[in-house]
Amino acid sequence: MMDGMWQNYDEAPVTHLSADIERRIIKTDNLMLVVVDFYDGPTEAPDPFHQHVHEQVSFIAEGEILLFEGDKEPVALKKGDMFAMPSDVPHTIQRLTKHVRIVDSFTPIRAEFLTK
Repeated sequence: MMDGMWQNYDEAPVTHLSADIERRIIKTDNLMLVVVDFYDGPTEAPDPFHQHVHEQVSFIAEGEILLFEGDKEPVALKKGDMFAMPSDVPHTIQRLTKHVRIVDSFTPIRAEFLTK
C-alpha cells in the first residue's frame, strides 16, 4: 500500500504538450488525475477525435468548451460542469475561451502520459 501524497499546482512538474498546452499529473497505482491548461482558444474547430480504453471523468475548472461524443450533437460546458466518458468512446473538445482548464481522472492510469 502506498502512502498518501500531495502536490502544489505551482510546483507540479509540467509537461508542455505545445507552446499553449500544459499538463500536470498526480496518480496512485490505479487512478490518475490530470490537469490540462489550454491557452490557445478560442479554437476554430474541434480537436481530432480520439478514444482510449480508460474510463474518464472530467471537471471544467476554467473556461468554456464544446464536448463532442461520437456522432451526437455537441454539448456546451462551462466552468463548474462535468462529464464522464466510458471506455473506447470517440470524443473530443473545442475550446470557446482563451483559457480552458480541465481536470481529468482516468482509470486505469494512462501510462503513455508518464513517458512523454
